[in-house]
Amino acid sequence: MKDFTKELQFKTSRSSGAGGQNVNKVETSVTVNWDVAASEFFRDGEKDLIFSKLKNRINTEGQLFLTVSESRTQLKNKNAAIEKILSLVEKSLIRPKHRAKTKPSRSSIEKRIQQKKQNSEKKENRKFRF
Repeated sequence: MKDFTKELQFKTSRSSGAGGQNVNKVETSVTVNWDVAASEFFRDGEKDLIFSKLKNRINTEGQLFLTVSESRTQLKNKNAAIEKILSLVEKSLIRPKHRAKTKPSRSSIEKRIQQKKQNSEKKENRKFRF
């Protein structure tokens, strides 16, 4: 995993939620910003993959924003934001394995047809005849 934390920019703001007077005084919420398009850590192919997988989180300027306000301390929120953005990017770089199409075996086809015939016969026997 590439460590691109040097390219991250942080901004703090006042957090909402529990914390009493602390919420009104201290800026504990952390917003992390990463310019994906200008990143020097990833090649163009990797950037395309990141853009396609995280398109709902990346704005039109090519920047990925993430806000964390889980903790009551700024440092914990900053560390959580770094972890989250690193895991997001790591997951977005995973390419799914190609699934090769397989043909059903002759015996499985015959079993299926035999089962259908049995089922049909069973239902045919349920009919009321005069």
